[in-house]
Amino acid sequence: MTKRILLWAAVSPLFICGLLPIIFMLVSSTVADGEFTFSAYSELLGSTRQWLLLENSLILAGIVAFSVTIIGVSFGILIGKSDLPLKKWLLFILCIPILIPPYIVAVAWDQLLAPGQGPLLLFPQPWHEKVHRLLFGLAGSVFVLSTVYLPIPLLLTSFFVRTVNPRFEEAARLNAAWPRVIRQITLPLIWPGILLASMLVFVLTIGQLSVPSYLRFQVFSVESFTRFSALYDFKGATANSIPLAVMVLPLLFLEVCLAKKWNLFTSGMVQARGLLQIRLGKWKRPAFILVFVFAFIFVVLPLGYLVINSCQKGVYLRAIEMAGEPLKRSFFYSAVAASILSICGFMAAYAIKNQAICCWRLVNMAGLFLFALPGTVLGIGLIGLWNTKWTHFVYGSMSIVIMGYVAKYYILSVKVIEGRFLQIPSSMEEAAQLAGASWLRRMISVLFPLSRRWVFASWLCVFIFCLRDTDITMLVYPPGCDTLPVRIFTTMANGSPQLVAAMCVLMVLSVVVPAAFVWITLMASGRWENV
Repeated sequence: MTKRILLWAAVSPLFICGLLPIIFMLVSSTVADGEFTFSAYSELLGSTRQWLLLENSLILAGIVAFSVTIIGVSFGILIGKSDLPLKKWLLFILCIPILIPPYIVAVAWDQLLAPGQGPLLLFPQPWHEKVHRLLFGLAGSVFVLSTVYLPIPLLLTSFFVRTVNPRFEEAARLNAAWPRVIRQITLPLIWPGILLASMLVFVLTIGQLSVPSYLRFQVFSVESFTRFSALYDFKGATANSIPLAVMVLPLLFLEVCLAKKWNLFTSGMVQARGLLQIRLGKWKRPAFILVFVFAFIFVVLPLGYLVINSCQKGVYLRAIEMAGEPLKRSFFYSAVAASILSICGFMAAYAIKNQAICCWRLVNMAGLFLFALPGTVLGIGLIGLWNTKWTHFVYGSMSIVIMGYVAKYYILSVKVIEGRFLQIPSSMEEAAQLAGASWLRRMISVLFPLSRRWVFASWLCVFIFCLRDTDITMLVYPPGCDTLPVRIFTTMANGSPQLVAAMCVLMVLSVVVPAAFVWITLMASGRWENV
């Protein structure tokens, strides 16, 4: 009985904080004066503007998904399988954009390409305005979001190439060179991972709010946010959110179709021993230069220019004064949400791995759905559900922000810990059971000590994603409870470029420094030998 109660308690936040607001939002949008009505959706379908926004969203997401998949898979194989020098640090640098709020990358490129300053001074004056204008619109949104989401296919590819049985590649290497082996053996074996990465980038781009808003490219997520925050049109905002939610469904369909395949891949991660490494030989230096130059141009250069542009007298003192309290709140909210999700994720991962509750597959699908769901949609649902006189104690406090984080990032904690559970032999828990240990005792004394590093990894992963969150927080935060990403985003309208740059630098440092510390610790301990 204790086991069932605790497992259901662990998965209940996913339904209360995530699915319930979405269901309430959908029901409320179809009810008016006690009667069913689809007037909001009729207006949506009959509007030429809405179809144009849908087209813009699909074009943006399609181009970003295609471009980052091609580049990410190429770099993922190079970093994951070759003897590329300093590949661990190159991987870390390339992953920085996904650790920070996406709009900071847009701000960095905006200031870097500002007319009359920066690298553009090396080019003729007539080019300055033309290059800067290219950043605003479809081209700039594709460019920035490709930089932000490149780590997804890069990390998944570098991970899944390790699941390939090296005997297959060894046999192929007897008669073929590495390019042909990669093309005909490795890539066909990891195609589910590549497809998942591409689909994930697609749906995350569909729901992105801050970058298209900053770069003035009209998409569905911006329209939904505007209708709700500026026009207070709940039904209209909900109707505009439905296409965003529907576009997440193909990702769920893919997860269901490949569920058995993913189990095989995860098992392969445990069973595969050794990694057949690609020896670059004479191509080692050119390959290193290629990846280094790419990382420098797309990551180091724009973020470094923020540091340069913010180095003026008194700017950081003012930035710290404005950002101090929001930064404290960001750390507090993120730490609370990460702690809740580490406990719930530990229990939920056990339930999914052992199929211990009847809805284990629903937990998996719901978590993935909410992670891919645009933050604006989830935020509108939370406000609609909790903005009543009976529940104002939730709506008017930090609780609603933490609930949004819990719903959005629940699956991250679960998947990190589940990967470790799949590596622990069932015989260890069975032996403890035969010795008379209760289920709770086995969880505390056997499974948790064996997976405590992964529990901490899940805490850190959720903490970073909550710390960088903008979309949910910007919709639901109560007055006086804004976080640093939201404070920066609202300051950009009236703040000086130097002040905005300084606040962005503080945001980047608050995320990258802890991540770099953990990265160095793991490398020094030798626990990521295969990274």
